[in-house]
Amino acid sequence: MTVDSSPISGSAPVAEAPSRPDRATLLVYFGALIAMFMATLDMQIVVTALPTIAGELGNLHLFGWVGSAYLLSTAAVAPFYGKLGDMYGRKNVVMTAIVLFLIGSAACGLAWSMESLIAARVLQGIGGGGLMVSAFAMIGELFGPRDRAKYQGYSSAVFALSSILGPVAGGYITSLFGWRWVFLVNLPVGIVVLALIFVAMRSKFVEKQHKVDYMGGVLLAVATTAIVYWGDHVIDPTGPDLLTFALPVIGIGAAIWFVVTERRAAEPIVPLRLFQNHTITIVTLVSLLAGVVTLGQFFYFALYFQVITGFGPAEVGFLFLPASATSMIVSMLAGRIIAATGRYKWMPVAAMAVGALLMVGYTFVDAHTPVWIMALLMAVFGISMGLQFQVLMVAIQAAAPLQDIGAATGLITQARTIGASLGLAVNGAVMTWALTQQNALLPADVAAAVPGGLTALSPHIAAGLPEATREVVLSHYTAGFNTLFLFLAAVYVLAMIFTIMLKDVQIPKRG
Repeated sequence: MTVDSSPISGSAPVAEAPSRPDRATLLVYFGALIAMFMATLDMQIVVTALPTIAGELGNLHLFGWVGSAYLLSTAAVAPFYGKLGDMYGRKNVVMTAIVLFLIGSAACGLAWSMESLIAARVLQGIGGGGLMVSAFAMIGELFGPRDRAKYQGYSSAVFALSSILGPVAGGYITSLFGWRWVFLVNLPVGIVVLALIFVAMRSKFVEKQHKVDYMGGVLLAVATTAIVYWGDHVIDPTGPDLLTFALPVIGIGAAIWFVVTERRAAEPIVPLRLFQNHTITIVTLVSLLAGVVTLGQFFYFALYFQVITGFGPAEVGFLFLPASATSMIVSMLAGRIIAATGRYKWMPVAAMAVGALLMVGYTFVDAHTPVWIMALLMAVFGISMGLQFQVLMVAIQAAAPLQDIGAATGLITQARTIGASLGLAVNGAVMTWALTQQNALLPADVAAAVPGGLTALSPHIAAGLPEATREVVLSHYTAGFNTLFLFLAAVYVLAMIFTIMLKDVQIPKRG
């Protein structure tokens, strides 16, 4: 089979990394994994510390912004870091990101008010976004085309591990040392990573003066921030307000202006020529949809399980462990298979098919379903994630020229973040509509026992209902969620159609 080593028409072949990494390469890779671990850990570690933080700093109404500020800034800067790394070399960019992340972490640990903590989280997120994108891009540059799959598989395992440990670590650190150490613990680890990358990683020689596309970066940040914040804001239980309608307009307007700007820019943040490549376009769309059906539905899984089982947050957290475990294992296995065969198309196709069938399977789950079956279904969910996340990263990096790997990596990272945010909004809207419909079907005496209706049903309220009433309420509650599961199954099918459209290429062992 003949394989085109120049993925984009007109691009010149670029020398690839050696197939057998030396010790310096492995040291840099290890540093990249730790950097990514810190950045992803800080997305989750603050969750269990938030009640303590709010109790000490006050301003409980700003509670949610401690998490949202990090997510928004991380999403906004991802493509910018990717492009700067392509232009000036990954070493300088990732070291800058680490420094910003450490300064932000120190500022978080020294915060004197909720407002100062939120501002520090923005700075920390600006650094954290650079860590994640640069880590994935560094792997793309350090290893040959097929070897990337194996090492990206390990990085996906690290991503999953940090997601598991985040809430647990946050709780333990807060209990033992105080909430400020949730952030300050990054300082010694980050300094070690900074030193490791400074010593082991080679600098890129810049042959020409580059013209940074500042306008494109700002417009992309505005568009992303507006869309991501809208996704968080639109599910606010207080109902729609001016922001609910203004943010999409701002986001779409900034996105259109961004495209016009990129067409004219000498060195655009996101080179539009990337979308001339069939694989890059399809992978970006699939990544956006994957964000909707995976990261964008975790919140609703937790809510559903708590209500129908009566378990507390800690107990329900254990139901997510099978998903994390299988995702880690499958990611590493998938990476090894791609490294050995060079084939990857069947994996995301299978991932979306499994996801669609799984969502249909969830429609048979109710309050009487044994917990072990729920755990088994979550394990299958992890298999679906393991077959898509890092595989799509490998696919887009294999399709992009080496000089654009950073931009392509930032693109897929941002697509996932936007998909997750839109998933929270759209999935929440579908769930609310379906539960409202089911609430209208409740007998009058049962409806009177549920203040606020099914959309306001909490585990505490459900547990306090009389047995007969709870049976009826939970029956209609699961029927409402079944509508959401079928909607998610349809999104999975749409994503599967797109993955089927991918070309069945074989990644060369070396470019």
